[in-house]
Amino acid sequence: MKFAVLLILAYIIGSFPSGVVIGKLFYHKDIRQYGSGNIGTTNTYRVLGRVAGTVVLFCDILKGSLAAALPIWFHFTPPHYLVLVFGLAAILGHSFSIFLKFKGGKAVATSAGILLTYNPHFFIIAVAIFVTILCLSSMVSVASMLGMVLITLTSFYYHDWFLTLVAFALTIFIFYRHRENIKRIRTHNENLVPFGWYYHHKKKE
Repeated sequence: MKFAVLLILAYIIGSFPSGVVIGKLFYHKDIRQYGSGNIGTTNTYRVLGRVAGTVVLFCDILKGSLAAALPIWFHFTPPHYLVLVFGLAAILGHSFSIFLKFKGGKAVATSAGILLTYNPHFFIIAVAIFVTILCLSSMVSVASMLGMVLITLTSFYYHDWFLTLVAFALTIFIFYRHRENIKRIRTHNENLVPFGWYYHHKKKE
């Protein structure tokens, strides 16, 4: 019973729509009505600015970390693998939020938060991979998708098959959630962040 209740709690934690709450509370805007309509970090940066975007980024990472830490705090055995199980519940919450009629974001930052709790060292590697790809491609979508592929491959190094399996499943899920971005990438219409190699290359053209 306790396991089921905490799993639901992890889902509810993940469901907290930080981008929507911050937009409405401090900017009197519903970010779902602007930009890409997404509730995550990238659209918050685009619509509300750097401060709001950074706050939403940390909130979404925190959601994943808190939800993933529940089996540790409540002394489940073995907590190591359950961290990922509870983290997946948070991802479902973020992507299909009970507070947004089961709609939500793409769960990239929330996934990072889960990894922070599960393996902080690997979290740093994942962030380095994401930032490197972002600085080259100037596209958050490319960094998210290609980053997940490389993170999944890197997980083989740790000989952690459960992590690899979860990372592979998340890669498929994140690609699915980015299907509209993939269409825009193919037609060269994807939104660029205002920095990075590709951004400056396009400006020169």
